[in-house]
Amino acid sequence: MVVSHPASAPYIANAVRADTVAPDSLISGGNPSPRTSLAPYWQFHAAVTRAQLVAWLPRGQRLLIDVSGPGATSAELAAEAGHTVLRVLDDASNAPPPQHRPPGRLRTLIGDTSSLGFLPDGCADGVIAGDRTLSTHLAAEGMVAEIARVLRPAGRLLASVDSLVLGMAVLADQHRWAHLVDLPHAEVVLVPWPDGSITRCYGIDQLRELLAGAGLTVSWMRPLTVLSESMVTHLLRQDPDSMPRLVRAELGARSDESLGAQLVVSAYKG
Repeated sequence: MVVSHPASAPYIANAVRADTVAPDSLISGGNPSPRTSLAPYWQFHAAVTRAQLVAWLPRGQRLLIDVSGPGATSAELAAEAGHTVLRVLDDASNAPPPQHRPPGRLRTLIGDTSSLGFLPDGCADGVIAGDRTLSTHLAAEGMVAEIARVLRPAGRLLASVDSLVLGMAVLADQHRWAHLVDLPHAEVVLVPWPDGSITRCYGIDQLRELLAGAGLTVSWMRPLTVLSESMVTHLLRQDPDSMPRLVRAELGARSDESLGAQLVVSAYKG
């Protein structure tokens, strides 16, 4: 693990269990983006991600920028809702083939997602940075500053990140005890996955500070999921048709912001 210390810088009680905060399949399975597994829990995870995005999307027809990367379906979902979406990818080889033409307009642009210098100031009503974008871009401060720049006043950001809880679980699984002791004092936490990739993990205060530093105010923050992997897997194996009910339960569940392997945050430009 690499840790930097800059000089400045409705509740379902029996559903929240130890494996809620860091599912074993995520800790030991390596970088979860993109995840190709079709295991029941990851089907649920994807369904919740889609539902959260649909609930976040603005009304009317807006211009949205999606920097979530090739593994996400958020750009297609936003376009299907009638929005004009500019999907920015770092690599042309990652561009997905067009499958159908949604009601809105979806365009893919190859460019540097961390700078967005090719976009004018205040051009977008919203930015989607899902699929852990602010965790896979390790120097996230510059990326968030660019996101804030292209947002119009009152424009909104939806982002997902790996949580500090997940980072601690991964380090414990790798027996990196000295790094775990160091974590409470770290301002930037970079954690290696078993596959060699690195993720930036955030506590709730770190994520708020990151966004505030770019002039963005948090509207809400929550774990991406709070229902446990074991419970979801058990219920879906018993009744595959229970997925919609589980997703509704997840969206209605209340939980401490600090729980969860991943955090989802909505913020706006003041």
